[in-house]
Amino acid sequence: MRGLPFEYAVRNLGRNPARLAMSAGGSMLVVLLVVAAAGFISGMNQSLRASGSSRNVIFMGAGSEESVERSEIKMKTATIAAAGVPGIERVAGVEAVSPEVHSALLATTPGGDAANVIVRGFTPAAFLVHREVSLDEGRLPDAGSDEIMLGRLAARNLGVSGLGETVLIDDRPFQVVGFLGADGGVVEGELWMPLSDVLVVTLRDTLSCVVIRREDEKMTSSNIFVATRLDLELAVIREDRYFAELSAFFEPVRLMVIATAFLVAAGGVVGGLNTTYAAFASRVREIGTLRTLGYSRSAIVRSLLEESVLMASIGGLAATIIGRLLFDGMTIQFSMGAFGLDVGPAEIALGLVAGLVLGIAGALIPAWRCLRLPIPEALRSAA
Repeated sequence: MRGLPFEYAVRNLGRNPARLAMSAGGSMLVVLLVVAAAGFISGMNQSLRASGSSRNVIFMGAGSEESVERSEIKMKTATIAAAGVPGIERVAGVEAVSPEVHSALLATTPGGDAANVIVRGFTPAAFLVHREVSLDEGRLPDAGSDEIMLGRLAARNLGVSGLGETVLIDDRPFQVVGFLGADGGVVEGELWMPLSDVLVVTLRDTLSCVVIRREDEKMTSSNIFVATRLDLELAVIREDRYFAELSAFFEPVRLMVIATAFLVAAGGVVGGLNTTYAAFASRVREIGTLRTLGYSRSAIVRSLLEESVLMASIGGLAATIIGRLLFDGMTIQFSMGAFGLDVGPAEIALGLVAGLVLGIAGALIPAWRCLRLPIPEALRSAA
């Protein structure tokens, strides 16, 4: 026999607005969580993937290979490395050697926004080494003038929207004179300050690391330098490998986010089953009547599936729109600075698939339980 028309499922959606709102709302929450989790993972992966170059080498304190923020090396290391490591790239006659200090400090804006930010003390040579970093707006800060630059994500996290605004660091006001971009890399979550100013603010006389850019990707000369200069107590690692190891370190965080999204989605499926079953159970007589008119079980199941998928789709579409507007680019603070959630086509597609699965799973089991009743018993149902 012919199947039930699609309009039948559409009309049934409006029979009970409260049920429609509850079902669509539940689907929306589940899909929203899936989109947020996918955006979180994608944003973190993109931030780490866009950071680091295979031609950059980091010299840091021995034993501090897992975190450059904990590293301390002598101030003279930059000069010694520039003279003792062959194969360093030169740009307009200047060696690409960047002495840096990395420190996590509390930054506060006059408006009251506060966040722990990775502050990087730098010299102009940093731009010779970190080629992905660009000055998108403004100028470089002058040493001794209490001026800073902010990465785009750090500025968003602190609520800084324009040049000339003030950021308090260690209760000391600094004026924002520039904004940095880094193709989505970790630098966008950092605050850059002249090296001499960072040394004053942090009350230290040591560097965190020295980053050099080589003419090739070979590590032999760098390893030999570290092995022969035991007095400097150095470790050496290629920059892209450093960020790859950081990515592996944060793998448990990604797994926790995935597990949380899965558990909540499973709870949403169970809730959807309960809601759909209650809705279908109240229509047992209607289903029995349809079977009396000659409609097959498969035709009725298809109609119920259409109805359930439509309800889930309404919530799923609303969730993807909200997720795109609310989560895309949202700043997440973590130990390396910050990264932005990335809600793109793949994350939206994943959310829509989750909503589709929720709609199918929410209809099949309740429909089977309602359709297994004999027709006479279904027609005598008081529901």
